[in-house]
Amino acid sequence: MKALYTVLLCIAYCVTGLGQKVSGQLINSSNEPLPEAYIFINNSDNHVHSNSLGYFEIKKAAVGDTLGVTYMGYQEVAYVLSESDFENEIQITLKAEPIRLDQVYVDNSVKSVNRISKIDLEANPVQSSQEVLRKVPGLFIGQHAGGGKAEQIFLRGFDIDHGTDISISVDGLPVNMVSHAHGQGYSDLHFLIPEVIRGVDFAKGPYYAEHGNFTTAGYVDFHTLDRLGESSVGLEIGRFNTLRTKAMFDVIDQKDRNAYIASEFISSDGPFESSQNFNRMNIMGKFTTRYENNDQLALTISRFQSKWDASGQIPVRAVESGLISRFGAIDDTEGGQTSRSNILIEHTKEISPSSFVKSRAYYSHYDFELFSNFTFFLKDEENGDQIRQFEDRNIYGLNTTFFKNLALASGNLEIQLGGGFRYDDVNDNELAHTVNRRTTIEQLALGDVDETNIDLFANVEFEIGRWMINPGLRLDAFKFDYVDRLKPEYTSLSETKSFLSPKLNIIYNPNRNWQLYLKSGRGFHSNDTRVVVAREGEDILPAAYGMDVGSVWKPVPDLWINLAAWYLYLEQEFVYVGDAGIVEPSGRTERYGIDAGIRYQLVSGLYFDSDLTWTRARSIEGEEGENYIPLAPEWTAAGGMSWKSENGLNAGLRYRFLGDRPANEDYSIVAFGYFILDANAGYTFGNGLTIGFSAENLLNTEWEEAQFATESRLLTEDEPVEEIHFTPGTPFFIRGLLRYSF
Repeated sequence: MKALYTVLLCIAYCVTGLGQKVSGQLINSSNEPLPEAYIFINNSDNHVHSNSLGYFEIKKAAVGDTLGVTYMGYQEVAYVLSESDFENEIQITLKAEPIRLDQVYVDNSVKSVNRISKIDLEANPVQSSQEVLRKVPGLFIGQHAGGGKAEQIFLRGFDIDHGTDISISVDGLPVNMVSHAHGQGYSDLHFLIPEVIRGVDFAKGPYYAEHGNFTTAGYVDFHTLDRLGESSVGLEIGRFNTLRTKAMFDVIDQKDRNAYIASEFISSDGPFESSQNFNRMNIMGKFTTRYENNDQLALTISRFQSKWDASGQIPVRAVESGLISRFGAIDDTEGGQTSRSNILIEHTKEISPSSFVKSRAYYSHYDFELFSNFTFFLKDEENGDQIRQFEDRNIYGLNTTFFKNLALASGNLEIQLGGGFRYDDVNDNELAHTVNRRTTIEQLALGDVDETNIDLFANVEFEIGRWMINPGLRLDAFKFDYVDRLKPEYTSLSETKSFLSPKLNIIYNPNRNWQLYLKSGRGFHSNDTRVVVAREGEDILPAAYGMDVGSVWKPVPDLWINLAAWYLYLEQEFVYVGDAGIVEPSGRTERYGIDAGIRYQLVSGLYFDSDLTWTRARSIEGEEGENYIPLAPEWTAAGGMSWKSENGLNAGLRYRFLGDRPANEDYSIVAFGYFILDANAGYTFGNGLTIGFSAENLLNTEWEEAQFATESRLLTEDEPVEEIHFTPGTPFFIRGLLRYSF
C-alpha cells in the first residue's frame, strides 16, 4: 500500500502540475527563527521565502523531491521530502558557517540589493558610530561640530543636512526629529553602539509603503542583536587623547530567553588647537524571549549623553592670511550637549504558520543644546553672532503590521497591512542670540511644538513564475500645533494635512542569478511645524516622484554586480532654517543618476567591494548655469579590500572619494572634493584576546569634511565676504585596540 500511495502521488503531481503543499520552520542552533531564507524544490524556479518567524509554505511538491534551503551565514541544506513531511510541519535546523558571497542569492525580492549589507558588515566591521551610516552604498557623511552634533548626510544628489530626506531608524525606533531646533529631520545616531548591529536594512527612493515621512532619497533601518553569543570588554587608545572603553555582557543565554547589556564611553580632544573636550556615554540593555506558541517579545532600554566644545566652520581667507591655522578657530566657544533615553517594546504574535502580527511601542526623552557662530561679526559688531538652539522633547509611538502569506496555485502572495502613530511633544524650542555661551542677548524664536503623524498602509507582493508585482499604498495624516511664547498674548496655531503615497514595483528574474527591476513611487518629507503654521497649511507636504530601473547579477558564484539608473522630482518645499529662524523656499528640483556596485570574493577570506555613483541635481526654476543645487554630490566612490584568515588574522584597506561640488547656485564657489584612505588590522588569539589597530587618513591628506558658502565678517573687516567656510577633516589618526571575549 505504501508503494502504491507513492506511485499514485507521483502520477497526480505529473498530471496536474500542482503536487502537494509542504510547510515548515527554519531555526538555528539557538532556536532563533531565520527570516528571508530562500527555499526551492529540485533547484527549480519553484521557490518561497521564510517569514519573520522562519515559517514557509511551498506548493507543487512530491515525495522524493529535494527541498533546497540557502541562508547567508549558514550551510546550505538539501532535504529530501518523505510522506510524513506532507502531513506534519517540517522543522529544519541550519548550522552556522562563515559568511561567503556564494551564499548570497538573487531572487525576486524588492530589496535584493541590501542583501549585501550582511556580508559587508561581516567583512568590514564598523569601527565607530560615525561609520555606521557609511554601510549604505553611496551615502557620505560629514562632522562639523566637535564630534557631538549629528552628521551631515549626502545621498543621491541631496545635501540632506542632518536627515531631511532620509528616514533613519533602529529596530523601528525613529531617529529623525521632526521640527527640531537645528533643522527638520535632525538624526543623531550616536546612541547606537556599533558592536550590537546585527544587520542594516536600507533602500533608496520613495518606493516602499511601510516607510513614510522623510523617505525621499531612501531609508536606513539598523537591526540590533537579540543575543551576543559571548561577553567582551575592550579598550581603544589613539592620537589626540582619544579613549574608548567598551563592555558587553551576556546576562541570560538560554534556548528561548536572551538578555545582554552593552556600554561604551568615548573621550577625545580632537586635532584642534582648542580642545574639543568631547565625551560620550552609551548604555543599552535588551531582553528577548520566545514562547512555545512561537510568539516573541523584546524589550530594549538605552541611554545616551554627550558633551563637547567646537571650533566651528572657519573661513578660507582667515587661514590663507595666516590669521589662524587649519585647526584654529574664530570663535572657539561653540559646542553643546545632548542626551536621549529610549524604551522600545516589540511583540510578534503568531496567528497561524502563514500569518502573524508584529507590533512596536516606544518612548524617547531627548534634550539638545547647541552653540554656533557661522557669521562671526556680520550682524553684531560688538558681541558677535553666536546663537543658541535648545529643545526638550518627548516622543511616543505605536505601530502594528499584519503579515499574511498565501501559497496560490498561480503563485505566492504576501500581504502586509499596517498602521500606527507618532506624537512629538517639544517644549522650549528656542533660537537665541548669545555671548560666550552664558549671556542671552535676544530670544529670536521660542515656542512649544506638538506634532502628530498617523499612518495606514497596504503592501502586496504577488509572485507568479519569474515575475513579482508589488503595489502599495500609504496614507499619512498630520496635525501641527505651535504655541509662540514670544507673543505678548497666548497664541496657538494649528494646521492639519494628509498625504497619499502610491507605489508600484515590478521584478523579473530570468534565473536565480539575475534580477531586473522597475521601481516607482510617490513620497514626501514633512516640513517644520513653524513653516506649516506660517504658511497656513499651504504647500507644506511637498511630494517626491521617483523611478529606478536596474539590475542585480551574479555571473559567477563569488561575484555580485548591481546597476541602477534613477530619477527623482521634488515639488516646491519650504524649509525652516533653524540657524536663522527664517523660512526659505527651495523651488522645484530634479535629480537623476547612475548607481553601480560590485562585490567579489577573490578567494576564501579575501573580499573586495566598490560602489560608484554619478548624479545630476538641478533646480527646475533657475536659469541654466544658475540652477545648481548647493553641495549636491556629483561623483562619489567608496570601497576597499578585507582579509580574514582562519588562524585569527584580519586586515582591511578602505577608500572613499567625493568629487568637487557647487557650493552655490552658479558654481562660482567650489566645495572641493577629497580622497581618503583608511586601514585596520588585528589578530585574535585562541583564548579570546584580540589586539589590533585602525588608521584613518593614511596619506595624511588635507581635506575639508564640511564646506559651506557663507557670508561672514571678521572683526577686522569693514565689509562682509562670501566664500567657503569649512571644518578640516581629521589628519592621520591611529588608535590601538585591545579586546577580550569570554
